Amino acid sequence: MPRSLPARLRLIAGVVLALAFVIGPACVRPAQAQQYPSRAVAIIVPYPAGGPSDESARVLAQFLSNEFGQNFIVENLSGGNTIVAMEKVARAAPDGYTLLFHNLQISANVTLYKNLPFDTVKDFAPVMLVNRNPLLLAGRETLEPNSLAELVALMKKQQLKAAIPGYGATGHLATALFAQQAGVKIDMIPYRGAAPAITDLLGGQIDLFFATPQSLVQQVATGKLKAFGVTSKDKLPEFPMADSFPKMFGPKLDLVYWQAIFAPAGTPEAVVRMLNGALQEAVSDPVIVKNWAAQDVSPFPADQRSPQAARTFLASEIARWSEVIKDNNIHLEQ
Repeated sequence: MPRSLPARLRLIAGVVLALAFVIGPACVRPAQAQQYPSRAVAIIVPYPAGGPSDESARVLAQFLSNEFGQNFIVENLSGGNTIVAMEKVARAAPDGYTLLFHNLQISANVTLYKNLPFDTVKDFAPVMLVNRNPLLLAGRETLEPNSLAELVALMKKQQLKAAIPGYGATGHLATALFAQQAGVKIDMIPYRGAAPAITDLLGGQIDLFFATPQSLVQQVATGKLKAFGVTSKDKLPEFPMADSFPKMFGPKLDLVYWQAIFAPAGTPEAVVRMLNGALQEAVSDPVIVKNWAAQDVSPFPADQRSPQAARTFLASEIARWSEVIKDNNIHLEQ
């Protein structure tokens, strides 16, 4: 500070500088949040392009791009049962420019793997629960049963083959839970995703397959596959012949395939709130809601869309699938 300034001015200047030093960071943070995003944002999807996660992520990415005036770009990074993508986001700078679009698998991996290269609870900041849909159990058209009760009766007499889209995947866990609750044994055949599993189901090489309703609706509608059950309390309009698993076997089979957005832990709360607010607008957009509804996909209720609600839900899903995985002795090595 120049010595030529009068003593009183030097004192005032010193106080101003001291205050700036103390409160400066607090003032800068909101300014940074207001500038977000100032460049492109990557949304990492841990699956190849074309699947349900990729499709939902791209719908939201387009909405966010329009909302913020910056590009939100979907990057498909598959591998390691989604662990490769999760590690990339966990290690990314916590600045809101790298996000993870994930699903139920993020909660199952906690128990499936003993040595994950990150802590799922501590290394990710949930932004929002996005959407959900039940799972549908379909069977080859030549199966004799025409109802879920008839199917279970047959399965108690003979062991059927069910496709699973990889060990530890949602379809595997749902199949194991069904077998456990129904008291039947199932020969589970692993596939590299849903597409080849559906191909073999149509060809009669396997008997059953759990999948998202939107991936099977055309084949069921044309009679090429049979729909036996849905993992929801209510039947789906497109599959009136499919019975409710929860009503027949209890609440453990009341489950959904859900999707959510996460940021690296430590991302500023102001940025998380901005993203959450924009995403709430996205899942309320009439066009998006209508398109999802046509696929039996629905946004989470409004009271479950906060970051804290997502954190609470994730914890409950980790506990839920931990029980299923341990009861069925399912463990994977990275």
